[in-house]
Formats: sequence, C-alpha cells, structure tokens
Amino acid sequence: MARIHPTAIVDRNALLDESVEVGAYSIIGPNVRIGARTRIGPHVVIDGHTTIGCDNNFFQFCSIGGTPQDKKYAGEPTRLVIGDRNTIREFCTFNLGTAQDEGITSLGNDNLILAYVHLAHDCRVGNHTIFSNNATLAGHVHVGDWAILSGFAAVHQFCKIGPHAFIGMNTSLTQDVPPFVLASGHPAAAHGVNLEGLKRRGFTREQIGAIRNAYKTIYKSGLTLEEAKAALARNEAVAGPELVPHLRLIRSFLDTASRGIVR
Repeated sequence: MARIHPTAIVDRNALLDESVEVGAYSIIGPNVRIGARTRIGPHVVIDGHTTIGCDNNFFQFCSIGGTPQDKKYAGEPTRLVIGDRNTIREFCTFNLGTAQDEGITSLGNDNLILAYVHLAHDCRVGNHTIFSNNATLAGHVHVGDWAILSGFAAVHQFCKIGPHAFIGMNTSLTQDVPPFVLASGHPAAAHGVNLEGLKRRGFTREQIGAIRNAYKTIYKSGLTLEEAKAALARNEAVAGPELVPHLRLIRSFLDTASRGIVR
C-alpha cells in the first residue's frame, strides 16, 4: 500500500505505486496515475487525466492537472504527463491540455521547477530545465532541454524556447528564442550566447566557438533571417562531426520558428 496520510483523500480509482507517499490533506483524483517513489507533499491537489512518473517530489500547495484556463475548454478528457525525477516546489500550477492542440501538457525528466511557476495548457517542457520563482508560460509554449527561465519571466502563447537558452529575470518574451541564446528585457532582446551554461555542461572550446559564430551570423552579420539560414547551412556542410549536431539544431529551430525570433 502507498503511504497515505490519514487526512489525505485519494480516489479509489487512482493508481498509485505502493512506494508513493501522499502528505496531509492532499487530494488525488480518479484519473491520476503516479509512479514509484514519488512524494506528494501536504495540501497538494492532483486531478484530471494526469500521469506522473517515478522519483518526483511535489512540495506543498501545488495544483496539478487542473482544467485549462481557456474559454474553449469544454470538459474534453485531455491530459497532463510528467516524467521522472522532477522537483516541483510550492504553489506551482500545471494545467491539462486542450482539444484545440494535441490535448497534452507535458513536463519531461530531471527538471527543477521553483515556487509559483505556471505551466498553461498544451505547454511542452523538455528535460533538465530550471524554472525560477514565478516563471510563467502561457498556452502552447515549447521549452527545449537544458533551458533556464529566471524569476518572473513571462512567455507569450505559442512561443518556442530552444535547448540551452537562458531567459533573464523579468523578461517579457513574445518571440521565439533560438538554442543557446541568452535573452532578456521588456520586450526581450538577444544578448549573446549562454556561455556559462555551455561550459557547465561540458561543451568544448571548439563547440562553443562554432555556436558563437552561428550567433554572429544570425545577429551581427546584417543578413536577413533567410540569408543567415543559408549561411548556417553552408557552415554546417563543412563543419567537423563534433560540431554538426549543434549547428543543425540552430538551423532546424529557425526553420520552425513561428513567431519570429528575438533580435
């Protein structure tokens, strides 16, 4: 049996691994599935069609799997999917997806989500991200692996944030942020490459140099975005094998940017 505090309310149809811990006064709805060794702190509400993986830690007063804050939502059985080894701190709110998108809000693995973070409907967050206090995603936002959002960063609906990007404190983001780029401001602007993050993750000097050159091609060369993409493709064609994946990641992101990129 899962370790459930006597004051907690867990619906008989919820499926909890026997190693799950549920704290005092928490409420678990009927369509919730929770994997091994996940800890649900006190006063947490988990509802909706929500699937949670293993080794997660939810701190007190989180609201997980609530209905979308979207007037079009009409009670469809949309979902929230959370992976493994995530830390979700106090007062976080994660909403279900909507039928107007793919019907899923998702959070990957090994993410650190600090207090008061909001993941709106249909957001897709990758792995190893950090969301500082009060970072807020509107609906349909995609965040790549290893991205960092500083405190009070606010992201407009349908924006994309590339892998290894860094979003500064109090940033108002209304356009896409390419991989590896440091963006901040109100409105947001690009301010270079996330060098410190890349060094911490073991990128080599050659890889960082190639990424910096790609940044200069996009932001400092005076080229249009289409011209910059063509230049990046030429550079990728002659790059060494250890550089190609990072250059291709940047170019592929630019091909799918739907709101324009921060400039």
